[in-house]
Amino acid sequence: MQNANHLLMIKPLHFGFNKETATNNFFQNNVAGNHQKKALQEFNAFVYLLRKNKVLVSVIDDNKDVVTPDAIFPNNWISFDEENGIFLYPMFAKSRRLERDEKIINQIKQLFPNQKITDLSLFEKENKFLEGTGSMVLDRVNKIAYACISPRTNIEVLNKFCDLVNYSSCIFTSTDKKSKEIYHTNVMMCIADKFVVICLDSIKNEEERNKVVTSFQQTNHEIIDISFEQMSHFAGNMLEVRNTDLEIFLVMSTQALSALNDEQLTKINKYDKILAPTISTIETIGGGGVRCMLAEIFLAEL
Repeated sequence: MQNANHLLMIKPLHFGFNKETATNNFFQNNVAGNHQKKALQEFNAFVYLLRKNKVLVSVIDDNKDVVTPDAIFPNNWISFDEENGIFLYPMFAKSRRLERDEKIINQIKQLFPNQKITDLSLFEKENKFLEGTGSMVLDRVNKIAYACISPRTNIEVLNKFCDLVNYSSCIFTSTDKKSKEIYHTNVMMCIADKFVVICLDSIKNEEERNKVVTSFQQTNHEIIDISFEQMSHFAGNMLEVRNTDLEIFLVMSTQALSALNDEQLTKINKYDKILAPTISTIETIGGGGVRCMLAEIFLAEL
């Protein structure tokens, strides 16, 4: 299925601005102050909202002994695949590699025993990176990995992943309004079961843009196009999930929700209910949104 009904989230213990990742994540803002307390409040409220709506959430605490300001975004270093088990990914920032902490991985092994683990992080030795479902937006039904190439998304590693899971790839270049490369694909597009939310203007190469549009048409996805301005408010950073009653939700932040217009919301509401937590501190300081906070759990044996 395209949407998961079980999510992994990492409770932050050291949240803050990361200078290293800010070199190519232009969504980050270096605002003075200690933001850990507010980020934790936003995190807890988000978990409560999901559980209140009967979405299964497994929460693991970050390692208190290792300073990892971006630990709240686990989807970049780990993903779960129903047929192929657990994947670990090579990370651009050395500070983020610490998130693949042995204590946390051991807790995940206890939660999901007898799962094969494929470790792609060895590519870090070659300075080649693929930051999980930040770098790739996966159409799980049609087995297509959409990816905009950036310093954090290497074609060779992407192709290796696709070979392992028997996916095809749809590769393109995406830039913001100032022509700076989009650091992660999941800030400019979201694939749901029946529709896709995407900033098509960010794909400036006409041939590449047409290739992406054609792929969506062939897979029968309704295209909901968003603007650069909406993308800057995390309107591309969404995730479709389902609960134990098989209700389907599109999760987005309140900032993203406020950025969408009535026509776009009408299209989304044809398919999904909307869940919108407020995570303004996490978005502003961390430069990631709700989708980045959620690692979807697709595993055959639980």
